[in-house]
Amino acid sequence: MNNNSNEPIVQAKNLSFKYAKDLVLENITLDVPKGAFLAIVGPNGSGKSTLLKLFLGLNKLQKGSITLFGESIQSFKDWQKVGFVSQKANSFNTGFPATVFEVVESGLTKKIGLFKFVTKEHKQKVKKALEAVDMLNFQHRSIGELSGGQQQRVFIARSLVSEPVLMILDEPTVGVDSKNVHQFYEMLEMMNKQLGITLILVTHDVSTVSDKVTHVACLNKNLHFHGDAHEYNQLTEEELSEVYGHDIKLLSHNHE
Repeated sequence: MNNNSNEPIVQAKNLSFKYAKDLVLENITLDVPKGAFLAIVGPNGSGKSTLLKLFLGLNKLQKGSITLFGESIQSFKDWQKVGFVSQKANSFNTGFPATVFEVVESGLTKKIGLFKFVTKEHKQKVKKALEAVDMLNFQHRSIGELSGGQQQRVFIARSLVSEPVLMILDEPTVGVDSKNVHQFYEMLEMMNKQLGITLILVTHDVSTVSDKVTHVACLNKNLHFHGDAHEYNQLTEEELSEVYGHDIKLLSHNHE
């Protein structure tokens, strides 16, 4: 394994992917540096979730290559370095009989084994993860009693508890009340800047998050833009409309 500290955490080269005859991704080349906060944006059906599934090894490579931490994804085994948060809160079973603490603790299963004893140190890790997402005061509450935004914070804590180096989030604000979305992204920014976690975020909230992220990738089957957030914020509405295939004002892009 290559341990060069300058090596991108994720590196995709010439990626193409199709479902049956439907080409979803075409010739994607993308680097995610260590410490980056990358937002992947694009219209529905643009291939964003497919790209994440390739990064997570859930979709099998068809054409091109992916390396994680300098190692080919086909041989990569150290998955505890990678956290994943999906759109769970939007469809979570509110009758699920578990406390917030228990849900987060379940994120340690890979690290300690399914039937191993949970130590005092493990419990401290759970509390630390809950503290990071401002949910420690809810540790004894049932997960089903929480709002969508609170549940999603708990799922992030569940991913955080195994101390990942990279966290991948697929539209995590889908179940979050609009007034809490800004706070949610501030939490992600803190995780990136203070905890040093590299983040890859698929989002539709491009105007809300553009001042929090370090890099932006605009995806619509092809990669139409990939650069730092400052460059992205200088793009005109006409340039962005070419990427999205419709009037970009629908996304309330922030040019400030």
